[in-house]
Amino acid sequence: MITVFGSINLDLIGKVSRIPKPGETVPGDDFSTAPGGKGANQALALLKAGGVDLSEVKRSKLPQGVAMIFVDQAGENVIGILPGANAEVTIEDAESTLASLGAADVLLVQQEIAPGSTIRALSMARERGARSILNTAPFLPTTPQAAMRADIVVANETEFALLAGNATSPEEWAKAHKKTIIVTLGPDGARAATPDTHFTVPAMKIKPVDTVGAGDTFVGYLAAGLDAGLTLEEAMRRAAVAASLACLKPGAQPSIPQVAEVDAALRSGSR
Repeated sequence: MITVFGSINLDLIGKVSRIPKPGETVPGDDFSTAPGGKGANQALALLKAGGVDLSEVKRSKLPQGVAMIFVDQAGENVIGILPGANAEVTIEDAESTLASLGAADVLLVQQEIAPGSTIRALSMARERGARSILNTAPFLPTTPQAAMRADIVVANETEFALLAGNATSPEEWAKAHKKTIIVTLGPDGARAATPDTHFTVPAMKIKPVDTVGAGDTFVGYLAAGLDAGLTLEEAMRRAAVAASLACLKPGAQPSIPQVAEVDAALRSGSR
């Protein structure tokens, strides 16, 4: 079983001519809203056809968490997160929600909820022998501490530089900390390093419409593949194709591809 311990947001998405610089105003031509939040996105990517168990979702009197997103004409984006109710997730919530976590389970966490609760969730996974995956977005001062408790760390290039320093390669980091690090590379796929080996998987060659949901799609499909018994490289290849497909539609959750779409792309060898 895969447990996602994370956030639920409302995405406010504006299409703009280009990403504005600090202090600059740029014109746009479209606005939309969509369900989002890294936790919810990754849970949906695990099982796109539905069936996600929402019984442990906590209700709060605080406002809904919000992601404010600008997307330019090339599909690139900038995002600001206002945590709202997500900040109310506590260490006690981690302990109660994950009480039944076992050695056969996978725990998936991100960083849009209170940092202490994420760290406690990772510690519980280690105590119970479950495999844990940490997505380092958004990067926080506590991210290095959380990374030391995870089995697999997934970061983009910017986040990895913050985590390890520009002078350290993924291979050096993995060997030094005896962990697996996966660095997502956008159109260049993803690079993995373990204490013993390293490899890169390609992305599909596409013209992106919106890259907002790509990272979460990658992480969700990665977790699903590992839970299904795929090797790390097999799971990453599948996740990279899914992430590429997610760039072909606008929004986060609306863009996550169905399993059948990913299977078809893998069979066709579209790279």
